[in-house]
Amino acid sequence: MADRNFPAEPLPAGTRLACRIEYHGGSYRGWQSQPGDAIPTVQDTLERALASVADTAVRVHCAGRTDTGVHAHCQIVHFDAPVPRSSKSWVFGTNANLPSTIRMHWAVPVPADFHARFAAQSRSYRYLIANVPVKPALLDGMVTWHRNPLDAARMHEAAQQLLGERDFSAFRAASCQSSSPMRNVSRVGVYRAGDLVVLDITANAFLHHMVRNIAGALIAIGDGRQEPHWIAQLLAQGDRSCAAETAPAAGLYLAAVAYPEQFSLPVTPPGPALSVLLS
Repeated sequence: MADRNFPAEPLPAGTRLACRIEYHGGSYRGWQSQPGDAIPTVQDTLERALASVADTAVRVHCAGRTDTGVHAHCQIVHFDAPVPRSSKSWVFGTNANLPSTIRMHWAVPVPADFHARFAAQSRSYRYLIANVPVKPALLDGMVTWHRNPLDAARMHEAAQQLLGERDFSAFRAASCQSSSPMRNVSRVGVYRAGDLVVLDITANAFLHHMVRNIAGALIAIGDGRQEPHWIAQLLAQGDRSCAAETAPAAGLYLAAVAYPEQFSLPVTPPGPALSVLLS
């Protein structure tokens, strides 16, 4: 992104800013701040970097709280600027105070009614499975490994049963704090890209561990332990204890977040990290 896309004119204090954040989740205790925890979170690390630019505390709100070890290509956050700073200062100043595993890609002013979480129309996740006999060394922490052959077409067929507004109790963690298990999956697909099996899923929102629990069930179908109709059976039962094990966090990416056009947020490209993995 060229410098012309980072205006140097200061924005007034109180301006609400939306930002795209990318991070490798392997070194963090998930997104959400965990007071007293020795292992850092993405939120704490980002807020410290923003405070260095603002010379005062900054609180951010995110589109989706990712778990320990989960990555983000496109996490959207917002905060209210406590001091006058330009978009360029927020981006370059914040990145100068962040570790290499977290990056801010843009910061744009948005209306006061924008909220990174509540204004989002949908979230999209990608789950990457290295389906090879030996665990890859260079992709450690970036993909999940499954030794036995997976039938991606069979997994895709099964995944179509997830479409629509449904009760996803069978795919929510016991610790999930959501008041409702109802979610609306608008798109889901499984395909093979070389040695990788890719799960892409979009919904209005996700329950705690929902994508990883879905991935675990689809893996069991892909390697022949279960039949494709098992997904419909699990949805009907609504019992988490009847489903497959939760798939590992490694390999899960928050890939995109969609907002109404009125907010005019920058379009996020697929990104070099995911493109390289799938090339």
